[in-house]
Amino acid sequence: MREAPKLNPFSYVVLTLVGEGGAGPHDIVRMMRRGAWQWRASESQYYAEPKRLAALGLLTAHKEPGITRERTVYELTDAGRDALRAWLATPSGPPRIQNEPLLRALASEYVDPELTIAALRPLRAELEESLALEAEGEEVAPTLPRRERILRINHRLVRRVIEAHQLWLDEVEAELAGQADEPYGMT
Repeated sequence: MREAPKLNPFSYVVLTLVGEGGAGPHDIVRMMRRGAWQWRASESQYYAEPKRLAALGLLTAHKEPGITRERTVYELTDAGRDALRAWLATPSGPPRIQNEPLLRALASEYVDPELTIAALRPLRAELEESLALEAEGEEVAPTLPRRERILRINHRLVRRVIEAHQLWLDEVEAELAGQADEPYGMT
């Protein structure tokens, strides 16, 4: 019996994004940008992982004409579908959240509150940009009939998470602004 290939959670992200329609690395990066709140990774990983999965026999690769040059398009193999099915049959763990702004707020006692507020302020623009990307993703959902219902559910969750971060940022700014006269730093 052949040993199952070593896959990590990111492997399943790529297999899922390639899906039944196939996708090139540029397509995968574009999908990742629209869904960055669901899974974050460097763009280079989205180019490297499909090659690795193809070498494992979970994806096939072929060339197609592109706008300026040939592009590689990956498609799921039966082994890739089997790997997804096996993974989907296992229990899901809780969401993993790495939240740097939350940590900065927690550590804010070590600096002037205005410094923390100033450091968190650019997050507002990023949250607005994330909402715009999320809206773009929602517009794409009808073009993917196999996934449309779940995409809409996922987009609603992501929008709520982004809006919760906006409310959290309002609360942190208000709280820290009220503490401007309190001492800070280690004593």
